[in-house]
Amino acid sequence: MTDLEPRLLRAFMAVSEELHFTRAAARRYVAQQALSRDVRRLERELGAELFVRTTRQVTLTADGERLLPYARRVLDAHDDLAAAFARGARSGGAAARPLLVDLNSEGLISGRVLERARELVPDCELMARFESGLTWAAAEMAAGRLDVSFGRYAGLEPALRSRLAQQPVRYEPMAVLLPLGHPLAELDAVPLGALAGERVYAGAGNPRTLEWTDLAHRLFAGRGIEVAPPAPLAVGAEEFGRVMAKNRNPVLVAVDFPVLPESVLRPLIDPVPLSPVSLVWRRGLVHPGVDALRAAAAELSEAEGWLRRPEDGWVPATDALIMVGRD
Repeated sequence: MTDLEPRLLRAFMAVSEELHFTRAAARRYVAQQALSRDVRRLERELGAELFVRTTRQVTLTADGERLLPYARRVLDAHDDLAAAFARGARSGGAAARPLLVDLNSEGLISGRVLERARELVPDCELMARFESGLTWAAAEMAAGRLDVSFGRYAGLEPALRSRLAQQPVRYEPMAVLLPLGHPLAELDAVPLGALAGERVYAGAGNPRTLEWTDLAHRLFAGRGIEVAPPAPLAVGAEEFGRVMAKNRNPVLVAVDFPVLPESVLRPLIDPVPLSPVSLVWRRGLVHPGVDALRAAAAELSEAEGWLRRPEDGWVPATDALIMVGRD
């Protein structure tokens, strides 16, 4: 048997956890054909059939079940190896490699955490990324291609959360971005009930932001508010603003979201919906930049009361448990 590529084992793990090739491919952000090819190659190299595939379901074979613990150990060791190069900086050895930090979008509180962390470790290189969505970032972190991100940790699949660690940062109030001329744009704050009958865009159809769309569905349930259908996937604030202006649907955003041209941002009230934001990193990652980010997040959260929930605040029960450490 030749040396196995970690990519093949990651493909196997994705399918074994999803038991569905299409969902596994979406999680890995690869074409289904490419994922199936990797699984077939792994089966050839091992000389074993790992899955039983029918038109209705995918199940693990006995050999697939036998491979699972070995694959987990190999991939964990691979991630530990990548993290090991950062350990020298703690002990006075070689400088830590640059830390890749996904801020999701510009203008959010994640940027403030990063700015403070850079002050705490000025000799460390913390590189910002703007990838828009914890669902995508989490898969990249688990694969070792990204180090840190921010977002709604409870919105991730349990199998993926098991490969990550998190620290609560903020219950971030939510708002609605309204096109100029919308009747609700005249209000200083928009009662949630006033959105009844509206179609509100919340990232539907964007595979990178599934956790945000799920949060919107939970918030809108029973309130007569619809999640707007998918819009063309726009990259960058300018393109996003152009697409939203064309569709003219209200957009569910965090209260710190940058205001786009031809739109106004209004906080939501009655109740105040909260987006639970965590600092998330790959489990086992050792790097002075991670320590600095954790310290910066804790400092800002304490100073600005980011983890204090308002009396009329709304948050899903599952999120509330995770935010107090009961994952």
